[in-house]
Amino acid sequence: MRPLAVFDIDGTLVDSRASIHRAACEAARDIGLPEPDYDRVRQIVGLSLEHAMAVLEPGLDAPTLARFVAGFRASFNRMYQEGHEEPLYPGAMETIRRLHRDGWRLALATGQNRRGVARNLARAGWADLFLSSHCAEDGPGKPDPAMLHAAMAACDACPATTLMIGDTAHDIQMAINAGVLPLGVAWGFHTVEEQQAAGARHVARSFAELTVVLDGFADLTRAA
Repeated sequence: MRPLAVFDIDGTLVDSRASIHRAACEAARDIGLPEPDYDRVRQIVGLSLEHAMAVLEPGLDAPTLARFVAGFRASFNRMYQEGHEEPLYPGAMETIRRLHRDGWRLALATGQNRRGVARNLARAGWADLFLSSHCAEDGPGKPDPAMLHAAMAACDACPATTLMIGDTAHDIQMAINAGVLPLGVAWGFHTVEEQQAAGARHVARSFAELTVVLDGFADLTRAA
């Protein structure tokens, strides 16, 4: 049976560390708050935006939180209007192309909204590689397993043939909640130790290392 790899986007395939921190800082300034340091911002990446901003600044009342969320979105919109595009991590495109060529089914599960997903699927070649994409706007966000359940349904897969690849504890917890293999990567927002504490089966230090783990999973899946 063909295995399914579900990828997170931010911090896993796309290096959005600088842009997410910039948007959080601009949104904070807009409502009169000090700019949050990067270590605080990185902890909330992967959650749905409204949840993430409430975790980042838990003392806000509802109207101020709504302004905070709107300011974050507005900052990203300004960046995109200026022609900004977050770069892919080196090796990301080669890896997903190789998996597709080797017969893997591929899907996306992200804390981005549907507009953000569309921007990424507009990258050269992406729309032809991923069978489905799922985001917090579609239903409960991470670590709820809803996105992974939807990905498996869309790709005709089951937990035994599916794995989740992400860079945060939220990705790992979502995978565990869905009963799929939780894999982490070391180059994104959460540390190796944070992902291991959440239950990651393996945290890859490079795409080459990740590929070795995926090849082993594919061999086991196809032999079952």
